[in-house]
Amino acid sequence: MTPLAQRASDWLASRRTEMEEMLQRIVDIDSGSRDQAGIDAVGEIMAAMLEADGIAVTRFPNETYGSVLKADIPGHRGGAPVLLMGHRDTVYPKGTVAARPFRRDGDTAYGPGVADMQGGLVVDVFVLRALKAAGGTDFPLIGLFTADEEIGSPSGRKIIEEVARGARAAFNAEPGRVSGNVVTARKGGLTLDIKVTGRAAHSGVNHADGASAIGALAAKITALHALTDYPSGITTNVGVIRGGRTHNTVADHAEAALDIRFRSVDQLDGILARVEAILAAEDVPGTSASYERGHLFMPLEERHAAELFARYQAAAKEVGFEVGGEFTGGCADSGFTGALGVPSLCGLGPVGGAAHTEREWCRLDTLVPRAQALAVTIAGLEG
Repeated sequence: MTPLAQRASDWLASRRTEMEEMLQRIVDIDSGSRDQAGIDAVGEIMAAMLEADGIAVTRFPNETYGSVLKADIPGHRGGAPVLLMGHRDTVYPKGTVAARPFRRDGDTAYGPGVADMQGGLVVDVFVLRALKAAGGTDFPLIGLFTADEEIGSPSGRKIIEEVARGARAAFNAEPGRVSGNVVTARKGGLTLDIKVTGRAAHSGVNHADGASAIGALAAKITALHALTDYPSGITTNVGVIRGGRTHNTVADHAEAALDIRFRSVDQLDGILARVEAILAAEDVPGTSASYERGHLFMPLEERHAAELFARYQAAAKEVGFEVGGEFTGGCADSGFTGALGVPSLCGLGPVGGAAHTEREWCRLDTLVPRAQALAVTIAGLEG
């Protein structure tokens, strides 16, 4: 372990109580996506802690989603920066905190967003503080904390890509897996909003004059789901459908939301072409379909994480725990940095599980060691 890494690790060793206190404070703020006030309140707690240690924080306001926060620690020699990432939004509606606030049960904490990813925000903040207290790194350190990852990063993606382009490495503190592993690869994801138009008619009097948009959509859903190919990692899922007026009217409109997941960037064009062919087919005469693209998450491919993962494994062993790498079908902002060619590693937050449910949990005893492993990994990038 380098002297810088040792100093940072030692600084973190006694911080568990402070880390738990911060975690409770930010979990006990409703901060669902588009809750600008709550998301920014979480950000101000983070900013205050960083600024108190002399770390500059810049705010990029957004009245819809909340501000993006950028924390900067200049490097002694300059050069390409290292990026620590996290998102402040959760999936829970306003009022969730009042119904089930942060609580502890031994070494386990519960509450909305406690793992995904308020625990990771705590790790990021304390790692930045530790490296600053330890004397800083030769290269610049940047903390980037967005406000809308859970809904596809509509405002966050542009800033992530601007800041990350040319970076030395990117570390995303999404929750550690239930197994204790970190994430070395993730699927990409794309949503499509599909609309089918038909022709209305009375279902009893002149049924033959109608063209059922619902019938056409049903045929398309069957074909779209058939595109799922587990060996290649491609999945297609229509998760929402709407349509029609009344039970006795041939439906003149129908809509669906399609989720597409893929392992690598080069799969996307092919799967989109097949989807477009399905939508172009006239399954029911007199109907037609169109679509609009939603938010796109790029995949985090294994090749973008391999070297960093080896460094992280060695750092984890130095601070006292073993860790493996894991693939997940979930999407995250680390896909954007990986797609830029920036070496990227994800799932570096404390170990947690049951994300996006009322059972969400986080292991408090992993806060300090995961922060230490990340700090040691970053310190080891010098030279």
